[in-house]
Amino acid sequence: MSETPPQETRPPNEAWFETRWWWRVKMWLQWASWLQYLPNLVVVVLLLVLAGIGALVGCWPFLLVDLPLVLAVLLFFNLIFDVVTVRYGFHPEEPLPTSLEHLDAFELMRTRVSCRSFQKRLMSEEHRQMVLSLAERTSRPEHCLGPHPIRFEYVDNPLVVWPAVGTHEFLVAIAPRAYHEMAVVDVGRSLQKVVIEATRQGLATCWIGPGADHKSIIKHLGERFDPEKDHIICVCGFGYRSRYTPLAIRLIQKAQRHRLDVQDLFFADAGFAKPLNTNARPYREFGRCYEVCQWSPSSYNAQPTRGVVLAENARIRRVDFCAATHSRYYAMVALGIWLANWECGCEALGKAGRFDQLAPEMRGKEPFPDLPRYVISWMPEEMSSSG
Repeated sequence: MSETPPQETRPPNEAWFETRWWWRVKMWLQWASWLQYLPNLVVVVLLLVLAGIGALVGCWPFLLVDLPLVLAVLLFFNLIFDVVTVRYGFHPEEPLPTSLEHLDAFELMRTRVSCRSFQKRLMSEEHRQMVLSLAERTSRPEHCLGPHPIRFEYVDNPLVVWPAVGTHEFLVAIAPRAYHEMAVVDVGRSLQKVVIEATRQGLATCWIGPGADHKSIIKHLGERFDPEKDHIICVCGFGYRSRYTPLAIRLIQKAQRHRLDVQDLFFADAGFAKPLNTNARPYREFGRCYEVCQWSPSSYNAQPTRGVVLAENARIRRVDFCAATHSRYYAMVALGIWLANWECGCEALGKAGRFDQLAPEMRGKEPFPDLPRYVISWMPEEMSSSG
């Protein structure tokens, strides 16, 4: 979820892209917050070209001339509407969202979706203090899994981000400059707990990684960021959802609603050969915990986390959480988000447990492949005490 950091290998063709003028134009449009309106304009031009060709050919006038012209006019008016209402904010005042406290933990996590368009108004003081208090509490050393400190810095300026529009308030996730895997996992786990509670209060949120301009973030952080010691992992926008969203962003959101099946994400063996039957005993004891992990957010909706649920004598022995890619940042943040959702689900079901990183000799004789790669385990309380 973070811009490709210096420690992480960059794609071999990325430097080639950066030297091309059209790529630089694309990045300028992205950081200037105009890119989300460009698809409309491109389609309008293509439809006008099609209508012109149809007029020259002189056949099928309805399909090649009239229909493209009508669609081009409709899309052009939609473009004007989006620019006026979203880019420049000329629209009636929108109502504040209602609280979702009536939802149980699973419905709450399933209801939450990334917000791509925020209202102009800032959070109320009550909501802001709630977010800041949770961010401070969840990032305390005693609440983290690793020994390395993380923190969340509040920024109330419009950072340069994409594709979210209208975002004015952010939490910037910062970990030590030196890479520590569990610190990145802690960022995802701790920040997701803030997101869950913010959703309960009716706030909209948006995880932003590659779509955040780090120069803009560092500028607004000022003295709170030390480039010699700190590394920005990701940012998360907070605010109130707006009903006014550019057409291209709405289409992107629909495309990103797809998720892999639970059987593609959870397995009953460490070799990842047996898809988990969540309706069989004893796996069904965890109910919708699998579902809320399935619908966890991840960078580009890549879903780079896998789970292995190991049972013995009709009891769950442990749940191993693994990374399905070699990414040291995107995958670790996504895995941390899984951990937070799993914890929240287990808490709702009254199932106590703890996370622990097991040494290879403690995991048993099952073969663990190179990928997915083992990261951490969740162990039920009875197994933790007996182990």
